[in-house]
Amino acid sequence: MTGPEAGPSGGLGDAAKPGIGEFTATVIVNAPAPTVFAAFMTWEKQSEWIPFTRVRVVEGDGGEGSLVEAVTALGPAVIRDELRVVKVNAPFEVRVVHCGKVLRGPGSMRCTAMSGDRTQVVLHEWFHLPTGAAGKVAWPVLWPGSKIGFTGMLKKFGRLVEQGRIP
Repeated sequence: MTGPEAGPSGGLGDAAKPGIGEFTATVIVNAPAPTVFAAFMTWEKQSEWIPFTRVRVVEGDGGEGSLVEAVTALGPAVIRDELRVVKVNAPFEVRVVHCGKVLRGPGSMRCTAMSGDRTQVVLHEWFHLPTGAAGKVAWPVLWPGSKIGFTGMLKKFGRLVEQGRIP
């Protein structure tokens, strides 16, 4: 598979195409897939497990076609991530396209039901990187941090779901 089928571009253009910055994070959550999926789709609650970040739905109801904004602030550094929800297949998968000025590219979150009311969660992102020398330098530095960071965030997400702290 070379990338997600982001559906009709809906004006998303190149942002809907996979970038070269690709990573996957996985976690097993001790909860049924519908519970895990519903917790993930409660966008505002993502602020509880993504450090330094406030997440909110700015357009729509959080489902297909919605625009979600995640603003990460660490001191004076602020990154605004806008993502368009392009596909929802509850309780199994949500596909998004990061369509902001800095963060661009498709992503998906998949829930796979396992025995014992456990769920495997896989987060996969394909970010666009700066072209030329800047991109070649940036990717090896960003990739390990992205993978480690997103795996840690997913683990925290899993703990919050297991504790019933997010729906």
